Amino acid sequence: MEKEAGRAAAATRLDGPWYDAPAPGRGEQDGTRPDAGPVAGVPRSGPGAADIYREVQRSEAFREVRRRYRRFVLPTTFAFLLWYLAYVVAATGAHGLMARPVAGAVNVAMIAGLGQFLTTFLLTWAYARHARLRRDRAALDLRWETQELTREAER
Repeated sequence: MEKEAGRAAAATRLDGPWYDAPAPGRGEQDGTRPDAGPVAGVPRSGPGAADIYREVQRSEAFREVRRRYRRFVLPTTFAFLLWYLAYVVAATGAHGLMARPVAGAVNVAMIAGLGQFLTTFLLTWAYARHARLRRDRAALDLRWETQELTREAER
């Protein structure tokens, strides 16, 4: 690394949450887990981050956010895939229908193809609107609550 970026880059410390936890299997040769006892000389008190995230995952607020997500995403995904498959089947199997002129050189296949693009944009807009109105506030509240709990656990 020194040759490409110089000595300063080689000495750079990478800070991030994924560097704090050892890789799975490390420190277990002597029968102890790395997160079971003191970490860097500081005894662990209270729940760890994994416990906090599991607790949040079991909470009713988290379940409600997931429920709202599924109630929108699953039916719209199914409807869009059905619409897409209908277009593909019609394009490959119903040549007479797809070749039928609508206005001048514009035929049913062109309109259906442009409809695919239009549907994609409409679904993107609908998803963003649904997320903003029905999920974002609750998810943000959960995120802040989780952040506070993990900060308290680190102290």
